[in-house]
Order: sequence, then C-alpha cells, then structure tokens
Amino acid sequence: MEASEIAERIHEPHTEHHHHGTLGLEAFRRLAGIYLGVVAMLLAIASLGGGAATKEMLSANIHASDTYAFYQAKYLRQVQYQTAAETLEAMPASADAAKSAELIKKYRQTAARYESDPAGGDGKKELLAKAREWEARRELAAQRDPNFEFAEAMLQIAIVIGSVSIVAASRSLLGFSGLLALCGVALTVNGFFLLVPLPH
Repeated sequence: MEASEIAERIHEPHTEHHHHGTLGLEAFRRLAGIYLGVVAMLLAIASLGGGAATKEMLSANIHASDTYAFYQAKYLRQVQYQTAAETLEAMPASADAAKSAELIKKYRQTAARYESDPAGGDGKKELLAKAREWEARRELAAQRDPNFEFAEAMLQIAIVIGSVSIVAASRSLLGFSGLLALCGVALTVNGFFLLVPLPH
C-alpha cells in the first residue's frame, strides 16, 4: 500500500463524517423552517382572535352607551308626562273637566308605556335589559382580549428565538422556542374558550 492510498483512507472517514454532519444540519434547518411556518400561522390565528375581541368590545361598549342614552331620554320624557298629569290633577276644576280627565289618562298611559313596552321593545325596562346584555358582551370580550395579546407576544418571541436557533444550529434554543409557542397556543385556546380567566 502506497502512502497516497493510506492518506486517502485516513481522509475518507473524516469526509464521510463531515457529510453526515452536513446532512443532519440541513435536516434540522428544514424541520426548524417548517416549525417556524406553523408558529407564524398560529400567530395569525391569535391576531385574528385578538382583533375580533377588540372589535366586539368596542362595538358592545358603543351599543351599551347608546342604549343607556335612549333609556335616559325615555326617563326624561316619562317624567315630563307624569309632571303634566300631576299638574292637571292639581288644577282647580274647570268647565273642561272631561277634556282634562282625558288628557290626564293619556299622559298616564304614555308614562306607563315609557316604563315598559314589551310590544315595541323600547320601554325603560326593556332598554335596561338590552343595555345589560351589551355590557355582558363587552365584559366577555374584555376577558378574552388579554389572552390574545399575551399569545401574540409569546408566538412572536418564539419565532425570533426559532430563527436564531437555525442560524446558531442550536436544538436547545429551538426547544425553548417550542415551549414559548406551546404557551402561546394555550393562551390562544383560552382566548377563544375562556377556560381560565386572566386579569384584565
């Protein structure tokens, strides 16, 4: 065996080992890239959930405010009719007593209709119930919102650390990224289903 053949044999295992190492690194980077794509998709879902929760919260708040304003207007009109009826009742009897009695009856009926109007659904009682429904929807959306905010932050950090792990070829960094991504997924699920309430 010549010296050149011995040198080639010594060099072959090193080349083969280097080749396997390159293949392992490429596989790691490929899997990490797929993983980052999945995390980016989860981030998009969390962002959509957060956007929907914010819109619901704002919309419910506007509806609740409008309903309370309508309730206040009804209350003022009701007081006006009640006052008018009481004023007519306090006046001394006149030649037009029948007309006054009719007006008093009409004012009292209108004031009663302002108190509750199941047919029209816009009496004070019905408006108060609607306003409370809108408030409940606002509170529900407000409970969901922080889950999505935290989830988005976790998933964004997971993507950054995952990207660094590809450059550094670090499986431990990718594992840490995966842990953050799992936390982000848990928060996203909690945002949709409110399994555990978070402070807001």
